Amino acid sequence: MKGVSSFRTRRKTTALVVRDRILRGGERLWRFDDFADLSFAAASQALSRLVREGEIERLSKGVYYRARQTVFGKSRPNPAAILKLMPVQKPVFPAGVAAANLLGLSTQNPRRVEVATNRLSLPRKLIGGNATIHTRRPEAWSKLSKVDAALLDLLRRRGETSELPAQETVRKVVELLTEEARFERLLSVSQTEPPRVRAMLGAIGQQLAKPQRSLKRLKATLNPLSKFDFGAFGSLVYARQWQARERR
Repeated sequence: MKGVSSFRTRRKTTALVVRDRILRGGERLWRFDDFADLSFAAASQALSRLVREGEIERLSKGVYYRARQTVFGKSRPNPAAILKLMPVQKPVFPAGVAAANLLGLSTQNPRRVEVATNRLSLPRKLIGGNATIHTRRPEAWSKLSKVDAALLDLLRRRGETSELPAQETVRKVVELLTEEARFERLLSVSQTEPPRVRAMLGAIGQQLAKPQRSLKRLKATLNPLSKFDFGAFGSLVYARQWQARERR
């Protein structure tokens, strides 16, 4: 009986520690790792109890959120903080306006989260109920940085999410593609990208005076009879040589 009583006391103490830690922590995300100094089973039970009591919200397996009350209702988790919780082997990248923001091409704060991933699905509750989720991005994206993926997202959208004028957008993107062998990384995954993206990369590569051998291999992947809408990237110096449509 003494052993049972001692176990119940420890479990009760753990529950009080978990509750106190969460209430003192204010608005934030919580994971099991935040209670690694406590019994896993007892901490799990304490978290489940706090969910039932409405003190925290379970977003996904092992991920909880403590909201704060605002004039518009309960606060929602910060999208950037949520993205950091995603497993490294299946990365999640900002997309749309968020991608343009990351690249310094927009100052807007999107009203809804927009992300891209090579997963088949994402826990919508974790990302946000009104989120736009682009799944099935190529597996090759796994080896890209967030900036690399943001550039591909921008090219896929023909620069439409940039707030800057077309020529300034092109200047900024070309500048980014001169950094840290970034052009070479994007070229290495180009075969999994739509033809228009390959064509834009080719025009940028020619403007950067990249090796002709690499550019010829890239050009050979394009149907010579096709014309592509480059959008803002139609102002690239060599856009016409890479089958860009005439701008009206």
